[in-house]
Amino acid sequence: MTIRPILTVDSDMAVLKKVSAPVETVDDDLRVLMDDMLETMYDAPGIGLAAIQIGVPKRVIVMDLARAEEPKAPRFFVNPEILWASDEMFVYEEGCLSVPEIYDEVERPAHVRIRYLDYNGQQVEEEAEGLFAVCIQHELDHLNGVLFIDHLSRLKRDRAISKVRKAAREAA
Repeated sequence: MTIRPILTVDSDMAVLKKVSAPVETVDDDLRVLMDDMLETMYDAPGIGLAAIQIGVPKRVIVMDLARAEEPKAPRFFVNPEILWASDEMFVYEEGCLSVPEIYDEVERPAHVRIRYLDYNGQQVEEEAEGLFAVCIQHELDHLNGVLFIDHLSRLKRDRAISKVRKAAREAA
């Protein structure tokens, strides 16, 4: 497994805004990508990562919502889609590996029903709520070229990007 660089808004906005293409088949090459994504996410550390965040415009997400004291529980989502979303909304303070050190509240549907292919290419349908619902919607946004800061006011979004750019300059 390889840890890959994570693209950030300070230099890779054009790539992050691309809409990812559907995956034709779940094969060994795609599983290598998913394994690399998982290792990259754990190293960051984060709880979710979309393929576009490492520069691969494919509809693939990895996720692990296990707490630090719990055993790892990796999840893989290929060609995920939301089939239904509740009218009930949920507000959660989100962050993003592509927008480092920035956190803000985003309102999303509290419950969603999703369909996707798993690590072995099997179709799965399931309900998501709480942090799972937030994370799957956040990562699905990435596949559609949307960042969590796009849900904020223009002022908050511009400030977030400026902070990330300033931190990158200071680190260089």
